[in-house]
Amino acid sequence: MQAFYSDHFVLPLPEGHRFPMAKYRLLRDRLLATLPQVCQSEAPRASDGELAMVHDPAYVASLKDGTIAPAMVRAIGFPWSEAMVERSRRSVGATIAAARMAMCEGVAANLAGGTHHAYANRGSGFCVFNDVAVAARLMQAEWGRHASRQRPMRVAVVDLDVHQGNGTARIFAADDTVFTLSLHGEKNFPFAKEVSDLDVALPDGCGDADYLRALDDALRQLFARFSPDLVFYLAGADPHSGDRLGRLALSFEGLKARDRRTFDACFESQT
Repeated sequence: MQAFYSDHFVLPLPEGHRFPMAKYRLLRDRLLATLPQVCQSEAPRASDGELAMVHDPAYVASLKDGTIAPAMVRAIGFPWSEAMVERSRRSVGATIAAARMAMCEGVAANLAGGTHHAYANRGSGFCVFNDVAVAARLMQAEWGRHASRQRPMRVAVVDLDVHQGNGTARIFAADDTVFTLSLHGEKNFPFAKEVSDLDVALPDGCGDADYLRALDDALRQLFARFSPDLVFYLAGADPHSGDRLGRLALSFEGLKARDRRTFDACFESQT
């Protein structure tokens, strides 16, 4: 299995900034120690053309040259820097590379993706570009180049981060080739939610049993309504009870069960 990383592209954050940038390197180190058979590769850099599959070119240009409005920088949550833009490109590039690999080998991973709060023309919530949206559009374009394929690629986004994937939902609104599923904390950020194809809002303190029942039902609905050719799974760790801002209460075993059920459902849908 291939996994792509970008943790060595580090943002120069001010002292005391609340974003835990070090977590990505810790994850890669843990993966190397416990699953050395996973082949880790540096993320490629997403190009302007790839970003333009989803993002407004004027927004991309303003990030490149540093002319982005201060209010938009505040919404992103990171101070602007060339390193911030480069890291964001690499995060998208990792998801593109993982998607291409998954189309060949069945599964692959980005160790630092899931930037689902980014809209086409603005960032939000520590998300600059929407990596899954860009990769989905690019995979659809590459699929469409094969003359034997008479229909568009169908893509499902299974977003199990504790926060709703609002940017992704907006980008793919009214697009019947992409199904967006978001299982998230009802009272967590973003406080003004978008409309996914299937939203499951969970109450504060939701634990393993209730969460897994809701997940099983959501996955049944997804695969009853939609037959994807490619699935993007956002496996956020923040539903864990130890996340200080997550507001849900999954155990480590609950998170493992969540991941296993999601992968099993995806593979079963192909049989």
